[in-house]
Amino acid sequence: MRIDHIRNFCIIAHIDHGKSTLADRLLEATSSLDPRSMREQVLDSNELERERGITIKLHAVRMDYEAADGGRYELNLIDTPGHVDFTYEVSRSLAACEGALLVVDASQGVEAQTLSNLFLAMEADLEVLPVLNKIDLPAAEPEKRREELVDLLGVDPDSILMASAKEGTGVAEILEAVVQRVPPPEGDPDAPLRALIFDSEYDQYLGAVPSVRVVDGVIQPGMEITFGAGKEEYEVSEVGYQRLKRVPQDELGPGDVGYVVAGIKDVSHTRVGDTILDAANPAPERLPGYQEVRPMVFAGLYPTDSDDFEELREALERLSLNDAALRFEPETSAALGFGFRCGFLGLLHMEIVQERMAREFGVELITTVPSVEYHVYLTDETMVRVETPTKLPDRGSIESISEPVVRARIVSPADFIGNIQKLCHDRRGIFRGMQYPDPTRVELEYELPLAEIVFDFYDKLKSSTRGYAAFDYEFSDYREADLVKLDILVNGDPVDAFSVIIHREKAEEYGRSLVKRLRELIPRQQYEVALQAAIGTRILARETVRAYRKQVTAKCYGGDVTRKRKLLEKQKEGKKRMKQVGAVEIPQEAFLAVLSLGEDG
Repeated sequence: MRIDHIRNFCIIAHIDHGKSTLADRLLEATSSLDPRSMREQVLDSNELERERGITIKLHAVRMDYEAADGGRYELNLIDTPGHVDFTYEVSRSLAACEGALLVVDASQGVEAQTLSNLFLAMEADLEVLPVLNKIDLPAAEPEKRREELVDLLGVDPDSILMASAKEGTGVAEILEAVVQRVPPPEGDPDAPLRALIFDSEYDQYLGAVPSVRVVDGVIQPGMEITFGAGKEEYEVSEVGYQRLKRVPQDELGPGDVGYVVAGIKDVSHTRVGDTILDAANPAPERLPGYQEVRPMVFAGLYPTDSDDFEELREALERLSLNDAALRFEPETSAALGFGFRCGFLGLLHMEIVQERMAREFGVELITTVPSVEYHVYLTDETMVRVETPTKLPDRGSIESISEPVVRARIVSPADFIGNIQKLCHDRRGIFRGMQYPDPTRVELEYELPLAEIVFDFYDKLKSSTRGYAAFDYEFSDYREADLVKLDILVNGDPVDAFSVIIHREKAEEYGRSLVKRLRELIPRQQYEVALQAAIGTRILARETVRAYRKQVTAKCYGGDVTRKRKLLEKQKEGKKRMKQVGAVEIPQEAFLAVLSLGEDG
């Protein structure tokens, strides 16, 4: 295929604006799939993606298209996720493309994540083709939304494509626009090989299989290749493109998007963002890769059965093969035993990982309270990074603690301004501005501590705006704050899994509600169990789990009262002794209660 007849493009949009459905229609219109293998959201191959109706992983697929001018074109489409937690997947697909279809729901208009993905596409210098989708809906306002897009992009109103992916309307026009308006890739077939790895998956028979976009040169079976970041060499056994399954080809040339099989056993060699080079004639310059993705939310994952520790390690290792953002390291907890401290991009990412663990690997987990990475400055002028409350240094050696702050963008109907402002104010937000994209909708900008939004902010925002608000955030900087470590003591002993780093103003309220919840969940013993929330030696709240009282005098009927008294005294002594040596068993529901605390306010 001539390089000027190749078009590489992706679809970007806010979550639920119809990316995957539009991808289905494009595949149907180009007859890329056998009608028998066609189904809804065909590119969302993961069972979890189909169940939740969201895209989690990027997916590449090739289509052959005959344009109106009679020319045959090779269209490489990359379907991307829309949720804020998976922005890193979007940025990776953009690097493999020259154009992007910006899909906007004709009833909801431009949303927070639409803007984020648009800015990513502009930074990558892509040709943006605006598409108004769902024009068949009764609530659609195509003319109003067209004006919005004209204001946002500064484009000619006639260049905005109208479509209904569900009905198949406007799909032919979109394909023609891709051919006419997306520039062909540039590259030199005679130059030394340079191919960008934008994704990687592990196949138990073939090893690591990287997805690549060839920039210069040609890659074909029998070649020896190496990687920009390492010295290892491999012989290519197969190359080809993706069309739900792998389709082998004789070679991949400049502009082609496909896969490479080379028996790569070690997945760390196929790092996303690295460059594949010809081992015999390596190009002097590597391709610019991606920004290293940094986890934002940290939580401890522990197996419910401590014997499953090795299974958990294996499951995490296999999951991290095609999830570049998952980080983990071993840690131990006095309450929960051996487990791993894991880093995630956000709460949805954490939820997806947990669910995949249970489904794909059968590992049942207990998760500790999510936290963020704090920068702790010590009196000796050094700085340590702390991701878990148990690693917080002694209070006497701490000079100050800084927490991550994000810049959040919230788009909502104007009726809910008051609810949103109250929620952000309660979460220590700083108001940064407000504008009206149209008379009925408002866009608010806030600076919020990340620790305040990783927990249940998104759920609260949705419920206080009847589900209409759209939310997006990006990291801003680290700022000093009055943060303390709150411990929960059970009979005087701190339980590390319940410890949190929290703002001093909120510590008492959080401590009270947690010990109240734990009192209901910790089973009663033969002796009283004291539950306390404390900062250092200062107790903020206390609840007591009442003791069982065994009727030791039940067998005494009539007779001398001193006999009863003697039995009760004996019971009292026994309880005292039991309290000294007794360890309270904390059920799994108690650990889960900490996670659901935010739901009850």
